[in-house]
Amino acid sequence: MNCKGVIKLVCIMAVVATAMSFKSNTKGKFIIQFSNYVGNEKLVLDSSTYKNALGQPFTVSMFKYYISNIHLKNSNGNDYVCNNGYFLVDEEDTNSKQIVLNDVPNANYSSISFILGVDSIHNCNGAQAGALDPANGMFWAWNTGYIFLKFEGNSPASHSNGNTLAFHIGGYKQPANCIRTVTLGIKSFAIKATDNQISTLNLKADVLELFKTPVNIDFSKTSSVIDFHNAEMIADNYINMFSVKQ
Repeated sequence: MNCKGVIKLVCIMAVVATAMSFKSNTKGKFIIQFSNYVGNEKLVLDSSTYKNALGQPFTVSMFKYYISNIHLKNSNGNDYVCNNGYFLVDEEDTNSKQIVLNDVPNANYSSISFILGVDSIHNCNGAQAGALDPANGMFWAWNTGYIFLKFEGNSPASHSNGNTLAFHIGGYKQPANCIRTVTLGIKSFAIKATDNQISTLNLKADVLELFKTPVNIDFSKTSSVIDFHNAEMIADNYINMFSVKQ
């Protein structure tokens, strides 16, 4: 083989190697890990007592919420849209607090956004399977549609029977549209697209934010929201519930 042939062969091999590398390393596994807190304390169901912004003590017996329509925006301003589902994060179920996304394009991402709730299309489709299965206790029998967030607990400040607290928040149309989009900056978070690399983003959900900013919830006046009345007030609070865990 002459010199020109060698050079040509080397060039072809380089192109093939580059193409193979690009093909095998363009996507990776991305995990979103949710940790539920009450202020700076990790949420512990039933046994721990916390205080809201008004200093009223309370305990938590149930805390779960829907995450859907996940978007990742890269440093070039382009969106990657996760089309593979709806996720129910349940404090009682450790596995549910880890959302695994496969085949996410390799890039430096600057923000993540997601819906807290279930969009109107899936609310109108009736009871469904998987995370949207009514067996998960997040589907209203009296009103076809999903509960987006469910908090239950107890507080001596509550005037409900047994001093209970119950906040079941849902609704996808006015006058109670409780779908909220959460957007968080993630400081050029890089998803590494290699076979052995798993990229994990840790997010914190703070229960206290349900009951403050922009509206402080006084348990002696509002201990229960289990229909559409006052639901938007709580939804306006829970948009502030999430942050990137440092």
